Amino acid sequence: MTGYRNGNFIATKEHRRFIEFANAVQKHRYIGICFGSAGVGKTMSARRFARWDKVEPFLLAWGPRDPSDAIVHEALEKARTAFYTPTVGGNIREVREDLRQLMTRVDGCIDLALHPGEIIPSLFRSDRAELLVIDEAERLSTQSLEYVRDIFDRTGIGVILVGMPGLDRKLERYPQLYSRIGFAHHYRPLKGDELTFVLTRHWRKLGLQLDDADFTDHQAIASIARITGGNFRLLQRLFVQIDRILKINELSLVTDDVVEAARSTLVIGAT
Repeated sequence: MTGYRNGNFIATKEHRRFIEFANAVQKHRYIGICFGSAGVGKTMSARRFARWDKVEPFLLAWGPRDPSDAIVHEALEKARTAFYTPTVGGNIREVREDLRQLMTRVDGCIDLALHPGEIIPSLFRSDRAELLVIDEAERLSTQSLEYVRDIFDRTGIGVILVGMPGLDRKLERYPQLYSRIGFAHHYRPLKGDELTFVLTRHWRKLGLQLDDADFTDHQAIASIARITGGNFRLLQRLFVQIDRILKINELSLVTDDVVEAARSTLVIGAT
């Protein structure tokens, strides 16, 4: 995973692999697919690449202009990326309108960054964005997938479809789209040293020091790894409960018992 939507961001190996993948799709203007289990960090990495946490509120509000808008324009000019999440059950008309509006606004902001001070850039172009990332791609209907392929063919923009494992097999049923896929990225859970690195950050947030050479810490790490499987979202949820249990019981050590108590409060399936 990558970190938190609001707050400390952890750039893991998987995140850096995603950035390399996204850069390749953007540079070579292919269609790429990114798939991985829920909670491993796909969406966070994609939003980070697109600088979407910074620009999304601005694009959604789309109100009167302000000098501070330049910050958003510059962020979009650097990323040259649009991020889109289709609604559940959204039809082709909705997807078409959403993407038309999104791409128009993104291209317009990039133009304003390239031509600051101009009310209407004299050299406005509708192809400033170089990459379109579509999250939750399984939600796209057959017609919507065909529309995305048409956007790719007509504009030459790179496209990344993000979804769950099996997305690649689903897309095999659409040969015209599948034949255009140039890159695939399997976003994997945390494991080994990388999991320990992320856990060290969590320990610090609790005001504690993690020592994997200490048997108690080692035992807690093993329990956390077993419970979460390296899933970043589950790690976050679990540590919220660990923090709560430590405070309630006035404890200063994360033990196997504390981890199991935290796990008992969550609905995360069998471990």
